[in-house]
Amino acid sequence: MALARAIDLDIVDGEIVAVRQPRPGSFMGSGQVEELKGYIAEKEIGLVFLDTALTPVQQRTLERAWNAKVIDRTGLILDIFGARAATREGVLQVEMAALTYQRSRLVRSWTHLERQRGSLGFVGGPGESQLEIDRRLIDGRLAKLRGELDDVARTRGQHRNARRRAPYPTVALVGYTNAGKSTLFNRLTGTAVYADDKVFATLDPTMRGLGLPSGRRAILSDAVGFISNLPTALVAAFRATLEETVEADVILHVRDMSDPDAEAQAADVLSILDELGIGEADRSDRMVEVFNKIDRLDGEARERIDGTAGRRHDAVAISAVTGEGVEALLDLVDRRAWNGRRVVDLKVPVTDGKAIGFLYRHGEVLDRADGETEIALKVGIEHRDLERFRKMARAG
Repeated sequence: MALARAIDLDIVDGEIVAVRQPRPGSFMGSGQVEELKGYIAEKEIGLVFLDTALTPVQQRTLERAWNAKVIDRTGLILDIFGARAATREGVLQVEMAALTYQRSRLVRSWTHLERQRGSLGFVGGPGESQLEIDRRLIDGRLAKLRGELDDVARTRGQHRNARRRAPYPTVALVGYTNAGKSTLFNRLTGTAVYADDKVFATLDPTMRGLGLPSGRRAILSDAVGFISNLPTALVAAFRATLEETVEADVILHVRDMSDPDAEAQAADVLSILDELGIGEADRSDRMVEVFNKIDRLDGEARERIDGTAGRRHDAVAISAVTGEGVEALLDLVDRRAWNGRRVVDLKVPVTDGKAIGFLYRHGEVLDRADGETEIALKVGIEHRDLERFRKMARAG
């Protein structure tokens, strides 16, 4: 239901249909197909959504039987992504995933594809079927999209390298779709990124500066929410969007603790992080569990969540809507993001441009006071870079 609501469909009804063994030709049994046919006709339903993956043959069979448009889980997710994509990268990723999906639907999907025809050389060779032409055109477009996405990925890599040289630690929000990531993003950064009580409210990656309690800063990123049974084609197409998560110093796993399926959703998120190469050992070093939406919990459930968060060093209970617990979250992020980094007071001769440049490239200058002969700097910097600076100063 949540997927259907995400694109504002007028939902007539929802029903759970038990399918013991999916049929190759129609997915469900003939009796079930006939029973639903009468109901669909009676209610004048024009679109039927099945929350599963259908083969092209199954989809076509059900459309003919029910005289209605049939869309499966992958198709609906693609529609949602298409409606939400705003940046060039997002649009390219959606088109690539959609074409990959459509290509699998070309096999005898329409009667005109069975016609043979001769054609000019630049359209297709003699006897080339419409199916072959369509497939070739899609393959050509996919190849072009891959090239364009590679260019976007290189640009993002350059931006990421520039941020490393800043260097601000990066903090990534991850979580099941509709867990409240964008609401938390807005709460932490004071911005107005689109947030709604719908799945996939955020598609395109968003990054903003994040002020921490110590006065230091970090970069916070928000991206597409995870979902169970995400089609392989979509995972591959949106991998570039998730690169910020792979590279992040701190990962905030935002969870909707008011959802009855919170545990299963968390397992889905961890499974996708595993696919991205962020395994259990890696997560223990840089992931924080954010138990969100505690404002929706009753007394007993609230006490349980508060108790769990209180016993753990890597978890905090919050409400992104009311702001409760957010200060504790920021304190935890501050400690995690700057683990291994120090804030030091340094004095550098005004004539030593090399040393000043080094501190700006490899540290975060929190304060600066220019004197006649010296510049006083308060700098957040990693231990190894501080040692490099001191060796440079002694050598100079």
